[in-house]
This record gives sequence, structure tokens and C-alpha cells, in this order.
Amino acid sequence: MIRAYRQVLSDNLTGRMPGPCGKETWLMRATNPVFPRGFFIFRLKMHILRLKMHILRLEMYILSLEMKFPSGQLGFSSLASGSLHAVIRIFVSLWRDCKSGGKMYDLLKELKNKRHKRYLGGLDFFKYIGPGLLVTVGFIDPGNWASNFAAGSEFGYALLWVVTLSTVMLVVLQHNVAHLGIATGLCLSEAATRYAPKWVSRPVLATAVLASVSTSLAEILGGAIALEMLFGIPIRLGAALVAAFALVMLFTNTYRRIERSIIAFVSVIGLSFLYELFLVDVEWGDAVRSWVVPSLPEGSMLVVMSILGAVVMPHNLFLHSEVVQSHEYNKEDAPSIRKRLKYEFYDTLFSMLVGWAINSAMILLAAATFFKQGASVEELQQAKSLLEPLLGNNAAVVFALALLMAGVSSTITSGMAAGSIFAGIFGESYHIKDVHSRVGVLLSLGLALLGVFFISNPFKGLLVSQMVLSMQLPLTVFLQVSLTSSRKVMGPYANSRWSKSVLFAIAGIVSALNILLLLS
Repeated sequence: MIRAYRQVLSDNLTGRMPGPCGKETWLMRATNPVFPRGFFIFRLKMHILRLKMHILRLEMYILSLEMKFPSGQLGFSSLASGSLHAVIRIFVSLWRDCKSGGKMYDLLKELKNKRHKRYLGGLDFFKYIGPGLLVTVGFIDPGNWASNFAAGSEFGYALLWVVTLSTVMLVVLQHNVAHLGIATGLCLSEAATRYAPKWVSRPVLATAVLASVSTSLAEILGGAIALEMLFGIPIRLGAALVAAFALVMLFTNTYRRIERSIIAFVSVIGLSFLYELFLVDVEWGDAVRSWVVPSLPEGSMLVVMSILGAVVMPHNLFLHSEVVQSHEYNKEDAPSIRKRLKYEFYDTLFSMLVGWAINSAMILLAAATFFKQGASVEELQQAKSLLEPLLGNNAAVVFALALLMAGVSSTITSGMAAGSIFAGIFGESYHIKDVHSRVGVLLSLGLALLGVFFISNPFKGLLVSQMVLSMQLPLTVFLQVSLTSSRKVMGPYANSRWSKSVLFAIAGIVSALNILLLLS
């Protein structure tokens, strides 16, 4: 056997044909049962040995070049040789590095690795955008429109700081309730049913359902008013059309499709006000100052309270804790939860800034048009009729279109919130295929539509709905802060002492303002 190996090696290296086997080649001899499979491994090792010999010869050539052309004395005529020298030297150094397990070896090994840690880049941020924008819709609903246009038409830019303050408070409260949904996998209604005493949870959730009916009433009325502006459709018929469209959207679409639709509606609203602002002459110096410097013109307290009271709405707190769970994550894995909490904050901050911009645009538009003309706006229909002679028919149509988008989108989210609250009473999460969620949606939109038929003055209907929300909001806010501060509910994600103090202070301010608004 050893003689056969030697013979094959000799024939392979010299290129001669093997003698003992006649005309057979080394490959034929290797496939013969006399030769084991180890022959191929042996031959591979010989090839590696020959490669090492060539490397050694290259190293010797490099040493000779270095002796012939010392550093810095390489002439022009030897430029080609010097370039070859450099290439060979790089090749040899890479070979040595790989052979010794150096940095190049580590790099090649890392390139083969398919289990790299997943890092989120800038574009990945947009994967988490969505739940916050559904909450933003409640921040720019028709009730807010009435308050903002009243503020801008009566006091100019002076009350822009109220929008800034209310947005800051809203970010804190919405981020806190979203923490509850991510850390526990429960919406606010489910957590109240599971952890709060029945004598606390049942009254709060029952009044929350009534508040969602009141919210839906305002949203449906806003959409109906917009249809009347655009097409002359009567308020009651327009309300029925808005409610029917919202029900079709909720019952025939998945959450993802609804989320995309809401994002499209919010985009239309934002672009509409951007177009309106291009048509007016805004005094930006006064506007920037008013965003950060508080002032209270005489007779403005009622409007200030109405803006602050209409920003934080009970149904938005229930809705955010539900929809924030729409993005899949491992609820048992601490790193996954922490990552979701971080990007939820970015989503909330971005979405609330969008709402801040749209609400500010309403006040800017009213200040630059109605306040300059000395016209006070008390109804949304009046705002449209006043815009037409000042900015033209297109501006009035765009205004009505934005109001329609706001009314329709906020009606959809109000129905979702009602379904979440009602399902949570029975310890279930929101799902439109579930009977409890469907009953909640139908209760909210159905009773709201029924209420529209008994309201003779739509503007008074908006005021009544805001009063109901003002009465219920303190109950929801204090329940939320109590749950998110409990170690039993939140575990390691419970509010710290500092966070708890800030949240209770905000809850107290919001509640006091809403009570004052109700009394006024």
C-alpha cells in the first residue's frame, strides 16, 4: 500500500504515466478498491504543501526586492517592479494573517456568520408608527376645532401656549397608558377588571362607555356638518351616512387597513391646513412667542379651559392601551418589552407633535383671518362662510374637506375605543369578530346617531358632549395612574416615585380644568 501511494505521488508530481498499471491514470487507480478514500485527503494535503512552497518563494522574492531597492530609493524605471512588489506583499500579508487567525481571519469568519444581532436603523422607526396617530385623531376631532377657532378668532395668537401645554400633558399621559398595554398585554379596561375592586372598576367602565357614546356624538356631528358644507346634505342624513361609513370600515376591514386609512385621513387634514396657511399672512414672530410665553387676555379663561379639557379624552386612553399591542413582540422577554417601550415613546411623541401642529394651524388660520377682521367664530358653519370671501371658494372647500376627514376618522376610533372598553369589562381584548367588541361598537355609534336626531342645535350638541367627557375624565385618569403605579400590575415597569408625582399632578390639573369647564 505504501509503495502504491509513493508511486501515485511520484507520477502526479512528475507528470509521468504510472508503470505497474499499464495505461491507467492516477484517477482510475484511486477509484480502484485497493486504494482507500484517504488517498484524496492525502493528495489535498500535498497541494497545500506545494502552495506553501510557492508562498515561501514569493517571500524570498520580496526580500530580494527590498535588498535591491531600499525604502525611498525606488526609481521610475522600476515602478512596475515596485507595484508588483506591493501587490505580492499585500497578498502574502493577507495569507499570513488568515493563517495565524488574525484580523482578516476574524473578518472572513464574521462574514460567514448569519446570526448577527438585529439593530434598528432610522427607517425601522417607521415600522412602529401607527398606534399614536389613531390617538391623534381624537386630539383633532370636531370638538377641538370649535375651541381652536374660538381661541384664534377672539384672542389672536395669544392662546397658542395652551396647545403646547396640553400637548405636553397629553404625551405624558398617553405614554403612561401605553406602558400599561405593552408591559401587561392588557388594555386599560381589562386591567381595571382584573386588578381593581369591582366597586371601583364597574362604575368607571360603565361611565367610560357613556363617555364614548358622547364622543361618538361629537364626531358624527362634525362629519355631518362637513357634509352639509360640501353638498348641502341635511345634518341628520349626513350623520347617518358618517355612522354607516364608520361601521362598514370597522366591520369589514382588518386593524392594519384601518390604521392605514386613519394615517391617510390625518395626512389630508395636515395638508389641508398647510394649504390654508400658505394663503394667509401669519405674523410668525408673535406666533413663536405665544407658543412658549403664557398669557391670559381678559375673558379668555373659558376658552383656555375648553382647549385643555378637550385635549385629554377618556376614550383615547382606553384606545391607546389597546392598539399599542397591535405590533407583535414577545411579552415574556424583557429586552423585547424594553425595545417596544422605547419605540412606543417615539411613536407617541411624533404623533402628538402632528396633533400639536394641526391644532396650532387652526389657531393661526383663525388669528390671521377672523381676528384681523374682528369677526368672532362661534360655529363651524360660520367659519366656512367667513373663509370664503376672505380666501376664496377653494379655501372654504378644503376647510370643509378637512373637517369631514376629522369627523369620519374620529368616529372610527371612537367606535374602536367603545369596543375595547366593553370587551374589557368581560376580560377580553378588542377584536371586531368578537361579540363583545361588536356590541360595544354598535352601542357607541348607534346611541350617538340616535342622539343626533333629538338635537336641534348641532353646536349645543358639541357642548353637551364635552360636558359629559369633563365629568368622566377624572375617573379614568386617576384609575390609570393608580394601575400603572402598582407593582402588582406592572411589575418592574411600575411608575417611579418621581413619575408617580408628575402623573398625579397632571391628573389633578386636567381634572380641575375639566370640572371648572363643566361648572362654567
